[in-house]
Amino acid sequence: MSSDLFDRLVEQLQRLPGIGRKTAMRLAFSIVDNRDMARDFSGVLDLVWRNVGECSICRNITEKDVCEICSTASRTDSICVVHNPADMRAIEDAGLYRGKYFVLHGFLAPLDGLGPEELGIDKLKSMIDRFNADEVILALDSTADGEATSSYLSRTLSDREIKVTRLARGLPPGASVEFADSLTLSQAFQGRQRV
Repeated sequence: MSSDLFDRLVEQLQRLPGIGRKTAMRLAFSIVDNRDMARDFSGVLDLVWRNVGECSICRNITEKDVCEICSTASRTDSICVVHNPADMRAIEDAGLYRGKYFVLHGFLAPLDGLGPEELGIDKLKSMIDRFNADEVILALDSTADGEATSSYLSRTLSDREIKVTRLARGLPPGASVEFADSLTLSQAFQGRQRV
């Protein structure tokens, strides 16, 4: 017994990061078994699709043209560059940093079509100028892609009179900022170094 619509739901759920076929099926059965939840889930997905986009300054997710962080005057003028909004949320939740952010939404991967333009490097430079930033902190994963992107950014920003630092190696190689605990993030921020 099979349902084409159910199979399509499973396929769509599998597109989410970290979701394999079995987990996608388990989630799909939960959605189908609970009609109230399915209706609420569908409504929220539709609202997010229609109303959530990127901040015109930092590329964070927001329902407005400019996100709350970019529009808050009390934040410092340093800019913390992160891979994705989940990394930004992890740093914010740890309460260690009170500056602004820039979200790359990926790492440099020319073979996958992700170059400087897709990562918004020109927007980052504009943001640095706009806020007269005194420091750019590269808070990228310690993976090969994260390292390559950090290296590229440090070279690209070397012509500016701005301090470019990198989180200390409190993050072990291969670790993701999003999943780091507060203590690890704290040590990484305290031990950051000039690039």
